[in-house]
Amino acid sequence: MPNTIYDENLEPGPANFVPLSPLSFLNRTASVYPRQIALIHGDRRLDWAEVDQRCRRLASALSLRGIGRGDTVAFLAPNVPAMFEAHFGVPMLGAVLNAINTRLDAAAIAFILDHGEARMLFVDPELAAVASEAIAQAQRGADIVVVDIADPAFENSAPIGSIEYEALLEEGDPEYAYSLPANEWDAISLNYTSGTTGDPKGVVYHHRGAYLNAVANAMAWELGQHPVYLWTLPLFHCNGWCFPWTLAAVAGTSICLRAVREEPIFAALAEEGVTHFCGAPIVLNTLANAPESVRRPLSQTVQVMTAGAAPPASVIQKMEAMGFAVTHVYGLTETYGPCTLCAPQPEWRDLDADALARTKSRQGVPYHMLAGLMVADPETLAPVARDGEQMGEVFMRGNNVMKGYLKNPASTRKAFEGGWFHSGDLAVWHPDGYIQIRDRSKDIIISGGENISSIEVEDVLYRHPDVREAAVVAVSDEKWGETPCAVLTLADGATTSAEEIIAWCRDNMARFKVPRHILFAPLPKTSTGKIQKFVLRQQAEDLIHGTRGG
Repeated sequence: MPNTIYDENLEPGPANFVPLSPLSFLNRTASVYPRQIALIHGDRRLDWAEVDQRCRRLASALSLRGIGRGDTVAFLAPNVPAMFEAHFGVPMLGAVLNAINTRLDAAAIAFILDHGEARMLFVDPELAAVASEAIAQAQRGADIVVVDIADPAFENSAPIGSIEYEALLEEGDPEYAYSLPANEWDAISLNYTSGTTGDPKGVVYHHRGAYLNAVANAMAWELGQHPVYLWTLPLFHCNGWCFPWTLAAVAGTSICLRAVREEPIFAALAEEGVTHFCGAPIVLNTLANAPESVRRPLSQTVQVMTAGAAPPASVIQKMEAMGFAVTHVYGLTETYGPCTLCAPQPEWRDLDADALARTKSRQGVPYHMLAGLMVADPETLAPVARDGEQMGEVFMRGNNVMKGYLKNPASTRKAFEGGWFHSGDLAVWHPDGYIQIRDRSKDIIISGGENISSIEVEDVLYRHPDVREAAVVAVSDEKWGETPCAVLTLADGATTSAEEIIAWCRDNMARFKVPRHILFAPLPKTSTGKIQKFVLRQQAEDLIHGTRGG
């Protein structure tokens, strides 16, 4: 392409081009609103100046221990201040944050530590036992420096690390001079997703995508300055859907919650003036069906963003009747969390409560920073008709799509074939341009916002000596959205019970992956011997829920 007059003597330089990084949000807010409260955890309150200094201390201390650009620093902790601070302190020196799912078993954590080549692991006392087991199983376990995160809100167990978090911060410089990445394409975080196989894939985010999706969050929710945000969404889920960085951009206040339960949520809503929170539909379902004894009247409208599975229209309706305003978003680990939004339209005001709830349960239109969204034929990439009937796969492209899968070039190439990210989710496209998920081409079960690989569960079931064939499918569940159901055929003469199968699963996988239903029945197959899971799903629904299935 030939140069034009606009290409001559108009080069980018330090004065007019700065790589995009969410670290810039922290720097601005700490200087503009230093006394604004940034973090609340029990009786503890930290303002933005203090958080900025603590993040600098963390970066400095890590640097003194030899951590630098491209090194992986893992955290295994609930929503506590250290987890929030890690989203800034770790990338300040070019390192990559790996926030690990706290519900995983030791074997899965060990795989992540090895695959991500973690140099350090920060551990909350509640997770010390599983962390110790994972370190013992990991091939590189002896080389990982372990840091304990003491928490006054939890009865601390015996330390497993060589130093405690606060002591580590004392080693660091509160004025540590960090730089933004030289290249905004540099990795900022590593998140593992179940995918369709037992071993999870490592999804790599870059600074540019984290910056842009953080801004998109603020735009989607029309966030002004100083929102009060309650952390019901785990910070290990897509880096809290990028909301640590969003809250730095808008000088918000984060209220930490170790566990998601009705009573502390309602208490925070009433006592701390919470204005916003995110959560999977199960969180909404929990609040909508909470006993009157724990409910607290709301003096403010509380904005709720939900994703992870399509929220039932009935739950949306119940939440809005209680004074919550529900925004439905959709995305994947590979898209930094939310990448579509069920954006409200003026004409929706005329809909009755039931119709409005059903309309809001759709996955919606592109997020502000998503460059492209379509529902198309997975083979030809030809868009489907916008008739709300024809199904296709959901495709995305843009800056808020991952760099790729760590050390997995084949899966990365497959995911990006044709210049689009292949979500694996099947949807219809409505005439108004809003998409609606109908099914998943991947055999992933989303239970309470957690991804469960059916193949991983099947692998465990197949290891049982009495199991001849196994297939795991999702069945609907009022509380969890959907749960795993295992359909088995046993070896000749075997008399193993459902209870024994469940006990076997509990001994061999994380509890949230254990099938809640065990059925013994022949598996429907094609002429080539492939199990017909779509038939099996319907059969399981009918057997478990009767006429309610479908």
